[in-house]
Amino acid sequence: MKLTNIKIKSATPRTKAYKLTDGMGVYLLVHPNGSKYWRMKYRYAGKEKLLSLGVYPEVSLKDARELRDAARKLLKEYIDPSEERRLKRLMCATGSGNTFSEVAWEWYEKMMSDMSPTHQDRTHRILEKDLIPFLGERAMSQVTPVEILAVLRKIEARGALETTRRAKGLVSQIYRYAVSTGRAKFDPAQYLADALVPTSTQHYAAVTMPAEASQLMGAIDGYIGTPTVRAALKLSPHLFVRPGELRHMEWSEIQWDKRYWEIPVSKIKTRKKMKHNHLVPLSKQSMAILQEQFKLTGGGRYVFPSARGRKRPMSENAIRVALRSMGYENHMMTAHGFRSMARTLLAEELNFRVDWIEHQLAHAVKDVNGEAYNRATFIRQRTNMMQTWSDYLDQLKSESGLAANEVPENNFTL
Repeated sequence: MKLTNIKIKSATPRTKAYKLTDGMGVYLLVHPNGSKYWRMKYRYAGKEKLLSLGVYPEVSLKDARELRDAARKLLKEYIDPSEERRLKRLMCATGSGNTFSEVAWEWYEKMMSDMSPTHQDRTHRILEKDLIPFLGERAMSQVTPVEILAVLRKIEARGALETTRRAKGLVSQIYRYAVSTGRAKFDPAQYLADALVPTSTQHYAAVTMPAEASQLMGAIDGYIGTPTVRAALKLSPHLFVRPGELRHMEWSEIQWDKRYWEIPVSKIKTRKKMKHNHLVPLSKQSMAILQEQFKLTGGGRYVFPSARGRKRPMSENAIRVALRSMGYENHMMTAHGFRSMARTLLAEELNFRVDWIEHQLAHAVKDVNGEAYNRATFIRQRTNMMQTWSDYLDQLKSESGLAANEVPENNFTL
């Protein structure tokens, strides 16, 4: 029999709590102290659960029945009412906004702080230019896959296929963050991969044959440009670090007495898998280049500062432009290509162990015990390898037969 307001008001406390049933799982629990609580029993995923509907008389009989109906509606949609309430409380507790713009910038502040400046700038640019203007004011829970696809198609239409791929991945990361903070239930971008123009995997162009490397070293030796770019270009094949690591090299990281460059783990691409700073042994040739550069920029922070101001590093395009001025187009050789050149020739021509090379490349290598890469692993062997590599590069340069300002005759087109 259903409850009435008169029956509820007249319910007196007893020595033990007791229930007054209203039907459809709802009942009023009367405690010995006289307080009265609304409860609703229901089953979800085969388990019996209990939902609190409030306290009488703040929640009236009519209110309790409306709350019951709302809970039953959620159950019809395969949603657990208790979990739905928990997520709403969590969302309120965060004190954060719920629009795409608010969540996106919150995610950016929390997740991008330890990323490289280049990655931060690229991510900021995509958010500011391609995503926020179109999705920014929409509530996270209301954005549909079709809306996201329309935004991605705008990027795709201008031929920026790689940016389209990055933007889709960025939306997914933001939504995963929103799900974890209770402001979204799923990632609507996860369904869009097949609706976009596929991007072909492109590897960094690199010179990997001794004859080609000989011509390249001769061309570098004859490069005419600003002293700082010339020094960075000359050092690139000797150290074969990532271009971003070279650009952000700081004088404080050079251990002159120990003859190595210590790259902070925060600057390394694989930093999440590494526990230590990365040591780059400096050959005699590398030391000579750095000592000469120190006369020009030793009073500042960066070894290779920007031409626009010494408080920031050299442009990420500087080495690429230098290579192109020598006749090496992007499909022939890139700044990153020095890494592939070193890896190939060190293994195939100089017969060094692959694991030594991988450690020197700062790849996330683990030892036989599964321990993460240690900065001092194979340091003696790598020091010898780096000197042998520099000597080999000098040999290739001497064999190039190029005049100081001659471009290699290899059918490269400008």
